[in-house]
Amino acid sequence: MPVKSLQIPTADGQADAFAAFPDGGGRHPGVLLYMDAFGLRPVLRDMARELAEHGYYVLVPNLFYRHGQAPVIDLPEHIGKEVRSTVFAQVMPLIETHTVERVLGDADAYLGFLTAQPEVSAGPVAVIGYCMGANAAMRTAADHPDQVAAVAGFHPSRLVTDAPDSPHRLVSKLTAEVHLGLAENDMTPEAVSELGQALDAAGVRYACEIYPGTVHGFTMADTDAFDPSALRRHWDELLPLLDRTLSR
Repeated sequence: MPVKSLQIPTADGQADAFAAFPDGGGRHPGVLLYMDAFGLRPVLRDMARELAEHGYYVLVPNLFYRHGQAPVIDLPEHIGKEVRSTVFAQVMPLIETHTVERVLGDADAYLGFLTAQPEVSAGPVAVIGYCMGANAAMRTAADHPDQVAAVAGFHPSRLVTDAPDSPHRLVSKLTAEVHLGLAENDMTPEAVSELGQALDAAGVRYACEIYPGTVHGFTMADTDAFDPSALRRHWDELLPLLDRTLSR
């Protein structure tokens, strides 16, 4: 699968990104993939290539572009327990500056860029995200109901909070079908129930599932959280969602 480096114009500069898409030409449904907190790295390229093999154009922006091009911080090849706290100490200041205002402004730029690519077909797109990216994916889908037909989030962060703009308070704006794959430690039972009640009240078609035996980060093969069976389940849920919601 071809992978090319890109620069996406935004209100605050240029966001570096990469895209993976099928070889052989043609136009393909677009997918915006939001990274987890550790940023752009080989494991995300592999995941984008996997999606591209199924017929999608996958755009993966560096959400931390305001702090520099990826890799914004130095990462080991494997993010194990012995380095996790050190890595998070570098990542948390970046996360804290990635405000809701920035998420939504960047989403406008990312979707505009994605749908303008010559390899991307007309029609709705999907937005998927991991960890902090799942939060951004839900906000993007709620803010662009006319464009986003599917939204998926895996081991998401902070979907239910006390804030007036908590993602679970925005679901009435969704027209997308939703899949959320949670690790066992991602949300309290009360928060899962509150999220489900909000989605039910909004009439959203959704699945919100806890993947048994998992911890936060279970899709990421370069971390100690990785769970191969949970990653397979993630693909088993994600690919049919994209297939039934995106035109070809």
